[in-house]
Formats: sequence, C-alpha cells, structure tokens
Amino acid sequence: MKINFKLSHIKIGKNLEFIFVLLLILVSIIITQIYNFSRDQAKKEYVNLINNLYFQKTVNNIFQNLQPKFQNIEHKVIRNESLSSILKKYKIKDKEINLVLNKLSKEKKIGSIKTNQILKFTINSSNNSISKLIYPVSRTKKIELIRNVETGSFLKREMVTNLKKRKVFKEGKIVQSLYKSAMDLSIPPSVIVEFARIYGFQVDFQRDIRRNDNYQIIYEVFEDENKKIFNTGNILYADLNLSGQSNAFYYFKFEKEEGHFDLNGKSVKKALMKTPINGARLSSGFGMRKHPIDNYNKMHKGTDFAAPEGTPIMASGDGVIIKAAWCGGGGNCIKIKHNSTYTTVYAHLSKFASVARKGNRVKQGQTIGYVGSTGKSTGPHLHYEVIFNGTRINSQTLKLPSGKILKGKAREIFEVKKIKLDVLKSEMIAKIN
Repeated sequence: MKINFKLSHIKIGKNLEFIFVLLLILVSIIITQIYNFSRDQAKKEYVNLINNLYFQKTVNNIFQNLQPKFQNIEHKVIRNESLSSILKKYKIKDKEINLVLNKLSKEKKIGSIKTNQILKFTINSSNNSISKLIYPVSRTKKIELIRNVETGSFLKREMVTNLKKRKVFKEGKIVQSLYKSAMDLSIPPSVIVEFARIYGFQVDFQRDIRRNDNYQIIYEVFEDENKKIFNTGNILYADLNLSGQSNAFYYFKFEKEEGHFDLNGKSVKKALMKTPINGARLSSGFGMRKHPIDNYNKMHKGTDFAAPEGTPIMASGDGVIIKAAWCGGGGNCIKIKHNSTYTTVYAHLSKFASVARKGNRVKQGQTIGYVGSTGKSTGPHLHYEVIFNGTRINSQTLKLPSGKILKGKAREIFEVKKIKLDVLKSEMIAKIN
C-alpha cells in the first residue's frame, strides 16, 4: 500500500508541472494576441491622425513658425548695380521696389550707389516685402526706411554719423619708396596720393628721390567717437627733404586763393606737372628709337612711363578734355587743352575715369584714367605727350613757368598762418618725444 501511494504522488506531481507549462503557454498566447490587437489599433489610429486635414494644417503651421519670418540681408554692391536691380535679385516685386524708390526720390545721390558699399535690408518671407532698408547716401549719412505695419507705407529717417576733425603728424624715412614708407606709418592712401600730387609739379619720384631721404606731414582726419576714420581732409603742412634740402609747403586759403605755398608764398602749382603719374619708371624718352612693334627707327614724340596696370593717371594741368576715345595705335587715349599754348596727350589707357568725357573740365592732379596696354603696346605704360603751339616737345626738359606769388593782404595773413603751423608742428613733435 505504501508503494502505490508513492506512485500516485509522483504522477500527480508530473501532472501539475504539465498543467503549469500548459497554462504558461496559454497566457503567453493570450498576451501576444492582446498586444498585436493593440498595436494594430494604434497603427490605424496613427494613420487616421496623419490623414486628418486639421492635424496636417497644425503641423504645417508649427513648421512655418519655426522658419525665420524675417530675413536680414547685407548686400555688397558690385559694379553697375542699382538699388532696383539689387532688390530684384531677391525676388522683390516691382510694386514694392517703386514704393522704396519713391520714398528715396528726394535724395540727390539715390542713383549713384557706389561699388563695395553695403546695402542692408530686411525681407518679410511671408509676402516677400521690405520691412526695413538702410540706404548709404555717403560715408557719414544713411537713410533708414521702416515699414509701418498698419498703413503699409514707409517711415523715413536720416542717420548721420557725427565726425570730429583731428590733426595728425607723421614723419618717415624713405628706404624703398615713398608709398611703402607712408603705408608702413599707416598714412591713408588718399593722403599719400595728395602728398605726391603736391610734389609732382617739381619732383620726379623715380629719379629725384634717394635712399634715406625723409619727409614730414601734418594732415586732417575726420573720425567718429570710436576713433574710426571716415574721411581725410587737407594736408596742412608737408616737407619732402631731398638730399638734405628742405622743400616745405603750407596749406593756405584766403578769399580766392587756395592751395599749397612755399616759405616765400609761391604757389606749388605750375602750368603743367613734371610727371602725370606717381611711382612710375621712365621707360622710353623723347627722340629717335627703334619701335618695339613696328621694328624700325622712328621719332618717339613723347615720354613713356612704365607702371603696373591700373595705376592712376593725373591731368598735368587745368584744362578741357577735347578727346577721350580710341586713338588707333595709341589705344584708349585722352587729349586735354590747357590754354592757347599747351595741350597734353595720355595714351594706352586700360580705362577712363568717370570725368574723362569730351567737353569736361578737369583740375590739375585730378585722376582722368588708368595705366594699360591698349593699342600698339608691349606692356602696361603711359605714353605722355606735351604739345606746345602745335609741336610735340620733350616734357622732361620743358621750362615750366613758376606758380603765382601771394601779395598784399593775402601775403600778410599767410605769414601768420605759416608761423602757427610751424608752432603746431613743434608741439606735435614734442608730444611724440
């Protein structure tokens, strides 16, 4: 009996294990079915939600709000661009452009936006309209247009940078060239050009300057409250010391008299400048020579100055432009009539300055064009001619009449002004030391 009891107990134990495993499998199947059903339901609900039009609009609206509504543009002006053409590049409609132009129409310089200026404006991406625009009239004046949201029109205001005039003193030694020495002293390029123009009436910068010649200069700058220079003014004092000889000039303005004068009140200006280009090398003089292209001897009725392409060329004297066009072998050329006696010619130009138009008046030292190699030319250079009473003459041996001398009241005031500038120079030197 005991043995049978044990066998029954063993059988019951095995049955319970089997039943437990069976129940476990059944529960797993039920849970899996419930999970699959729930997953299918969630998938159907998700698909219905995605296809719901209201949901789609909501999502689109959210993403639209995430995108920037206003786009800020800083456009650097390139050659021949206008305000209208710039705005068209950014898909601004003609009606909108006309609205901007009409608001700026009273500005005299609206049509002359300059190369490399920065035009700033803000576009409303929702309708591609202008919300704000800052137009540079000059280096110190800007016009700001701001959209009035209620009326759609523009509010206009002027933005003017208040500048303070300051006098600067610099002195340097010429080791390689005047230009490099001045640049090393952070003298603005416009001042360097003016300095060279003043001495261009009597100095050949290629042949007259020697190593270790020195100079002094006092000039004006106009700067904002952050000491940023916006413009340069007059050169008040200049002295180019060549081989130990001082050549000082003082700026003077009184009634009709204005310019630079030496110690004796004589104007630096002469009938014609000795050379109409700075930093150039005399590459071919006046006289007989073998033509580099035609390959035979012929009279060279001018003077050639070799210089890098794009070097500015100046009018050697006041006068009227009587030609600014193609001159055959001379390429692009300019002809200026100075008076009843003198006429000058400038040939092989790469391009003309904006003033170089027939009939325009030019001032001595004013840029009229740029060095090139057009026409019959083997390289970039300026061919310069001086015509005296219809005959071409050697510009380098020309005896030029000296400038006018201050007299009377003008001379008295000049002497006082000269003393004041000498005192100012001494004070500025003392501060440096």
